[in-house]
Amino acid sequence: MRPLRVMLEYFHPWPNSAGFYLARERGWYRQHGLELALLLPDPWHGDGLAHLLRGDCDFAVFPSNRLLVRRAGGEPLRAIAAINQCGLEAIQTLTDTGIARPRDLAGRRLAMNPTPRGLAMVRHLVAGDGGDPDAVIVVDAGTRELRPEDLAAGVADASFGGYWAWEALMDSRIDAARRVTWPVDTLGAPAYHSYLLGAHERTLAERPQQVRDFLAATARGFLAAAAEPLAALDAYERATPYFPRELLAASLRAIAPTWLHGGRWGQLRQPLLQGYAQWLAQYGVLADADAWRGAADGRFLAEIPA
Repeated sequence: MRPLRVMLEYFHPWPNSAGFYLARERGWYRQHGLELALLLPDPWHGDGLAHLLRGDCDFAVFPSNRLLVRRAGGEPLRAIAAINQCGLEAIQTLTDTGIARPRDLAGRRLAMNPTPRGLAMVRHLVAGDGGDPDAVIVVDAGTRELRPEDLAAGVADASFGGYWAWEALMDSRIDAARRVTWPVDTLGAPAYHSYLLGAHERTLAERPQQVRDFLAATARGFLAAAAEPLAALDAYERATPYFPRELLAASLRAIAPTWLHGGRWGQLRQPLLQGYAQWLAQYGVLADADAWRGAADGRFLAEIPA
């Protein structure tokens, strides 16, 4: 049996993918005749969407903004389920910086990966709070996520991009009372699916039953992990033995509620897709505000019993 290849979204596995691991461990993919292989993207060759387009994997997890940009460019890729129903990014700082709200970032150094979408989000949050986004001093951190120790050492006054359900939970030599984490959803960010699960249109057309079976097992895994997050801990710890068990457990508890909407997993919500596309177009990140149309195919998910 050829393994069904699923490309995850980051440099290493983290608990946002626990549903895949739990479903595989419990044999739910094999019940559908599927053998699952979980892969990580090689940044040298692009992100998960680039791998998906080349046929290096069968399914991939990716940020919704990247799918919209590729759809605007005419690429035959589609989302078939949502992994998260909200944003995961956060602004992090320390109490002693005096930064108490987004507008306080004006005139201060903010470390981040200065992608067009990231810069747009910072501008949106600062301006929405009455601050001057042009006065924010951006420190290019590349793909590196700054730690509280970096902020304490003066690398920057704050950071943007780390996840409140992962990096913000990691142990630090900096006392917890000094650490400040603001999820972007609490600061007026547009609503969006942080990560989506998708495939090439060719896969959807040529292997529809396999897509249905894959989604059925995947939904079962995420629903089980959402109901009992620590049920995934052993399976996930084997995939990431270099992270403390306590961190994995805390992250599982934090991230699990983001997988569901109305008690269901995977729901592709038009208001989030359409609103986010329009927001991205407003800031010049997306060339076509209507790129959300046809970007998601929910028919396979709809066929999974509640």
